[in-house]
Amino acid sequence: MDTELLEPVTKEPAEDAVPAPTANWVANANVLWDHRRTLARVTAAALLVSLVFAFTIPKRYTSTGRIMPPDNSGSTMAMFAALAGRSGGEFAGLSNLADALVGSRNSSALFVDLLRSSTVSGALIDRFHLQQAWHKRYRVDTAKYLARHSTIVDDKRSGVITVEVQDTDPRRARDLAQGYLDELNVLLNRTSISAAHQERVFIERRLKGVQADLEQAQQALSEYSSTHTAIDLPDQTRAMVDAAARLQGEQIAAQSEVDSLRLVYGDTNVRLRAAEARVAELQRQLVRMSGSPAPGAQNSANSGDTTVDSQELYPPLRQLPRLAVPYADLYRRVRVEEAIYELLTQQYEVARIQEARDVPVVSVIDMPGIPEKKSFPPRLLVALILTMFAATVTAAWLLFLHRWRLVSETDPRKILARQVGDSIGGTLQQLLGGRRGSG
Repeated sequence: MDTELLEPVTKEPAEDAVPAPTANWVANANVLWDHRRTLARVTAAALLVSLVFAFTIPKRYTSTGRIMPPDNSGSTMAMFAALAGRSGGEFAGLSNLADALVGSRNSSALFVDLLRSSTVSGALIDRFHLQQAWHKRYRVDTAKYLARHSTIVDDKRSGVITVEVQDTDPRRARDLAQGYLDELNVLLNRTSISAAHQERVFIERRLKGVQADLEQAQQALSEYSSTHTAIDLPDQTRAMVDAAARLQGEQIAAQSEVDSLRLVYGDTNVRLRAAEARVAELQRQLVRMSGSPAPGAQNSANSGDTTVDSQELYPPLRQLPRLAVPYADLYRRVRVEEAIYELLTQQYEVARIQEARDVPVVSVIDMPGIPEKKSFPPRLLVALILTMFAATVTAAWLLFLHRWRLVSETDPRKILARQVGDSIGGTLQQLLGGRRGSG
């Protein structure tokens, strides 16, 4: 009985005597210390190889540009959202802009999506010939490469957008970063469909039509004035009435002189004949100036207006009322077209100014510059990481070999491993032997 009671007591210290967790750590450290030379040689070789590898990685330069998008939350930005929803193939990648735009006062998300769109990337590929510069066979691979080496982020608080582009050529990195900003402005101008833009387009078309009508009216008035010698009918009528009155007064005075001479000298006097000739000439001038009131054969076949002899400098006095009506119509038409043209010209300039205000303009905070120092790779860090990785793998392999040696030869795991190894070795030998025989 005493021995049975003591057995559990003696067994518990044996179970408690299991090595503590630190014992494994110490054992592993001993194994690594025993193979310290191998570990050191592998680490030194890994350091040399990693340094060579790190210095063979091509340098990359990063060019950075920062922009501040305008805060346009009005009708223009809503139209951008509608356009993005209906874009389809031409503006691919813009369909997700509507949700980010409606109800948002900050338009930075919209401009980030515009910069990431395939429209902008395609324009950059064509502009800088990136498919040939990066030796890409397919255009889609070039676009993916550009997207991987371009970083476009926005600050949620300030709304400032940062555009970073990495490339092996510092000038091309600068050009690509600047190209993003340029293509953004081009895309904004292309998709601007504001009310001011539509109004400007309508006024521009209407202005061209009014200009053509004005030129036609001026041509008709000039031809009518040239044909009928009607330069300015109101002034011409006043001048001709005054001239006719003077001629008629001179005729009355000359007729009085003729009557006086006939009473004094008789009908055969020379002075009387001269006075009568002067009266006859004045009468002829009055008849010529007055003209005939009836149109008769002097009317034009097309317009019904009185035509004037090409030898006359002025139209006859009695024909002026007939000429005044069509002349007034033509003159009024010219004046109306001139007034409309002046009004449309003013409205056109106002619409152009309003359109320029409605188009979002990106404010550049920092222009992309040519980077002076490389941004990638960090050669020392790459070498250290590769060296540490090689040292860790070597240490794990040494510990694995030590543990594998401690496994019994009759252990099923070791037997299975040997069988698998022998099978793989035999297969390799058969393959190598077959190739040598065929060779």
